[in-house]
Amino acid sequence: MNKALKGLKVLDLSRVLAVPFCSQILGDLGAEVRKVEIPQTGDTTRAWGPPYEGGESAYYLSANRNKESITLNIKKGRDILEKLIKWADVVLFNFRMKTIEKLELTYEDVKKINPKVIYGLVTGFGTSGPKADKPGFDVLAQAMGGIMSINGEPDGPPMKVPVAIDDITSALYLTIGILAALRHRDKTGEGQMIDIALVDSQISWLVNLASSYLATGENPKRRGNQHQTIVPYQAFEVKDGYIIVAVGSAKQWKSFCEMVNKPEWKTAEKYKTNEKRVENRKEVIPAIENILKQNTKDYWINKMEQYDVPGGPIKKFNEVFDDPQTKHREMVKEINHPTAGSVKLVGSPIKMSKTPVKFDKHPPLLGEHTDKILKELGYSEDEIKEFREENII
Repeated sequence: MNKALKGLKVLDLSRVLAVPFCSQILGDLGAEVRKVEIPQTGDTTRAWGPPYEGGESAYYLSANRNKESITLNIKKGRDILEKLIKWADVVLFNFRMKTIEKLELTYEDVKKINPKVIYGLVTGFGTSGPKADKPGFDVLAQAMGGIMSINGEPDGPPMKVPVAIDDITSALYLTIGILAALRHRDKTGEGQMIDIALVDSQISWLVNLASSYLATGENPKRRGNQHQTIVPYQAFEVKDGYIIVAVGSAKQWKSFCEMVNKPEWKTAEKYKTNEKRVENRKEVIPAIENILKQNTKDYWINKMEQYDVPGGPIKKFNEVFDDPQTKHREMVKEINHPTAGSVKLVGSPIKMSKTPVKFDKHPPLLGEHTDKILKELGYSEDEIKEFREENII
């Protein structure tokens, strides 16, 4: 069966999460991805554990399937690097700008080697502007991009999102940019540079809250699990834990009122519209809490299904991965691995009818494919042996 990106060649010189996650998506879709790593140590995340499986950190395993690994000292092995760049359709980096300039790997440098290349770069703050040379990390982007100021309880400190969400968002934007750039190249023959900043990505997914600030000039407040502009739309405590309730329309509100046996709320002045409920949230939310606390999670989940009210349980990871829907959607995939025997990885959410995602390659061992790739580039076994002796690979 064909793969959507079969024939696309990707050279990934990055490390950690944002760009590796992008190249993993491209690999999932059928691209041939070559991951360039530092000899002996490799991608920083290989050592980010515990836990480990077969000597590889679970962190590394999460973002590096469907790739091949070549170790290369990119300073000493410049000739090899340039051959790899000529081979590639897409070249990816996440170095700081001053490092890229020092290595002579700017877009202008790489374009001289491969004029039609799609050049993708993720940095903390972008390639220009007063902060262009500052280092970038997900937590820094969360802090400086606004999300931490609105995340957390109203009377508590700013909170970061536990998952590296800016890295993942940047990976998705980079992937979208690459696919658009390839489309442009197909029509014109022109390559181009894609410049993604972690902080820009963070700002972009402030979406409606950013729009509200731009419209009013007022900083949004931290509201914990509550929604800024919809009530009720949050976690609620019940007799034996918590559930989520997400009432997003007038029709759903009427069903909710019937469910909690409060038909009078449909017409009560402070309750009848979402706008009124938002204005009176300090009264409305406690009133709902008092009712929901009287029964259990299962009771309310069954009631929500009965009345077609959006909501459900707040699941721990074991419950997520044991869920029949998760299994049906193949959101856990097991893949053979040379040192771990097999590893379980999170599946792809991209379900394509004609070109489905395949897990053809395990996350590679460090330098697992170095000899193979060098031979494909035209180097002999004697040359490869010499490269090792000179610590080039």
